[in-house]
Amino acid sequence: MNRIFFGVLAMATVVVASNILVQFLILDGLLTWGAFTYPLAFLVTDVMNRVYGPASARKVVFAGLVVGIICSLIGSQIMLQGDGFEYPAVALRIAIGSANAFLIAQLLDIIVFNRLRDGSWWKAPLGSTLVGSTVDTVIFFSIAFAAVFNGFSASAAEEVIWAQDAVPFLNSGPMVPLWVSLAVADWGVKLSIALLALIPFRYLVARLVMRGAQNTI
Repeated sequence: MNRIFFGVLAMATVVVASNILVQFLILDGLLTWGAFTYPLAFLVTDVMNRVYGPASARKVVFAGLVVGIICSLIGSQIMLQGDGFEYPAVALRIAIGSANAFLIAQLLDIIVFNRLRDGSWWKAPLGSTLVGSTVDTVIFFSIAFAAVFNGFSASAAEEVIWAQDAVPFLNSGPMVPLWVSLAVADWGVKLSIALLALIPFRYLVARLVMRGAQNTI
């Protein structure tokens, strides 16, 4: 457990920060600041996988899941005012979508990483993060906002009908449900960070491997 302590700490930090920063909108509401921190969860998973193996990476993922569930439970107890009624800061369907997207995408990331780990150093982290990020986006935004999942929330007050309003795609294209634009914008950020994260991935893996070698001397 000691060897993955910092991985668990890093994952918990990413999850908590993302849950806080998701409250702050940017770019006319298309994105939140949380969109820039959440993809770092894939970086943490991939570093743990490369250095300590898939079993340790899965432990870090499950630790992150527990932290995420706790954040959702706290958010569900924070009541906001709007349209004449109270509603929780975190709707049930958003919590369900978040937990399922995180767990499935992160575990898939580990599987893809292992398939590619014997190739060039960048293929495993980039390929696994691209696949995981895409699956994460599809699962979360579908469950959290798509009309097909209406009824997941405990009450009508929790429904996120606003996300189903027709608006111009990415504020300038054809009319689509708002959640589609939100998903595409979020996915674009994930892909960009997947590329940028190759730099810290290379550095962190080298540092951890060097530290491990020194500890065995």
